[in-house]
Amino acid sequence: MNTDTIAAIATFLGNAGINIIRISGNNALDIAKKIFVKNGKNDLDLKPRYLHYGHIVDDNNKVIDEVLISYMKAPNTYTKENIIEINCHGGLISAKKILETVLLHDCRAAERGEFTKRAFLNGRIDLAQAEAVIDIINSKTDSSHEISVNHLEGRLSREINEIIEEILDLLANIEVNIDFPEYDEDEVTINKVKELSESLVNELDRLIKTADTGKIFKEGIKTVILGKPNVGKSSLMNFLLNENRAIVTEIPGTTRDTIEEYVNIKGVPLRIIDTAGIRDTDDKVEKIGVEKALSKVDEADLVIMVFDSSTDLEEDDEYIINYVKNKKVVYISNKTDLPRKLNLKKYENIEKELINISILKNQGLEEIINKVNQMFFEGSINISDELIINNVRHKNLLIKAKNSLKEVLNSINNQMTIDFIDIDLKQAMESLGLIVGKTVSDDLMDKIFNEFCIGK
Repeated sequence: MNTDTIAAIATFLGNAGINIIRISGNNALDIAKKIFVKNGKNDLDLKPRYLHYGHIVDDNNKVIDEVLISYMKAPNTYTKENIIEINCHGGLISAKKILETVLLHDCRAAERGEFTKRAFLNGRIDLAQAEAVIDIINSKTDSSHEISVNHLEGRLSREINEIIEEILDLLANIEVNIDFPEYDEDEVTINKVKELSESLVNELDRLIKTADTGKIFKEGIKTVILGKPNVGKSSLMNFLLNENRAIVTEIPGTTRDTIEEYVNIKGVPLRIIDTAGIRDTDDKVEKIGVEKALSKVDEADLVIMVFDSSTDLEEDDEYIINYVKNKKVVYISNKTDLPRKLNLKKYENIEKELINISILKNQGLEEIINKVNQMFFEGSINISDELIINNVRHKNLLIKAKNSLKEVLNSINNQMTIDFIDIDLKQAMESLGLIVGKTVSDDLMDKIFNEFCIGK
């Protein structure tokens, strides 16, 4: 249990209506009574869960700002400690001055994620729920937000804890069998272990299979727009973003560097990268842009290759076709409002998949999104009903647990002694326990909570 008191600005510093300074710990209430005045009086009786109007003053009793202050009494708080929250005016100065004053009174500045870390250490949430907090903050789509909210509410934790309990029951039977072999229930115990291990392998496999979808919703589909110069790549990016983010001209080679944006199109999260036009060029700057564009392709989950419907197929087009042949590609023919000259008979597979669009006439977005959905999402996904894994750490631990249970089944099939089965079951349980934080090292905690912002 932490005994010191911490404080931080919990809101973004800048031009805004309010800023909030959060204090948590044993001294939180005493600090508030020293710096908060109402009608010129200190040491007020701050009734819990009420907003109190007054002023924050410095050590010289000079008013820093007009505020609303709230006191939340332990243990029914975010950290399970006494919490004071000071609502002051927005901007850079007030919040900083109030925090400086707070830190003069037996209190230290909070580290990254320390409020949530205390919530975990004090038992209000488990580690999976703590990680869901940062995922909610970083959510870029409604779907990723909903998945993370489900985790924060304990949906993943409940399922993991149920599996751990089932393994614990098995281990109890095994321990009895090891300690009291005279009862000769070995065969019954082995059958129970086999039946449950097979069931749990399937259950863990189901969760693991959702991880790719979870990763997409969390991080977005890294999408590179590729094509020769002046086919409409930047126009396509602006079309997808519904804003003029990229410069569009009739001059080939306008885009010299990559431009990256995040967009949520009908629930499909795309991290879109517009690149320089791919062509053989003597321009040193443009050449660097081309090389950079091709390097982005290697990292991409998806390539959108754009053809110009109004021009013949050229060497630059064919070079790109060959370069992206091992990637997931959506092939687009732009400028279909002009007379068609593009001939793809040489590439029948591409011709069949080609999506014809006209950015000028605002046509074709629906087909692009449907194609992306088809490529990345198997069937319809109901975020509300289905538990989805969106954390790489969780996925890796689920795989470890599944592999341990498969070792259990191998041991049974090879008629190994029950001691080997006991070891693998414990390893599976330990891997699952790391997801919810039943066993966790200080290094892992530091790594997780360092991803948080200060004040959360």
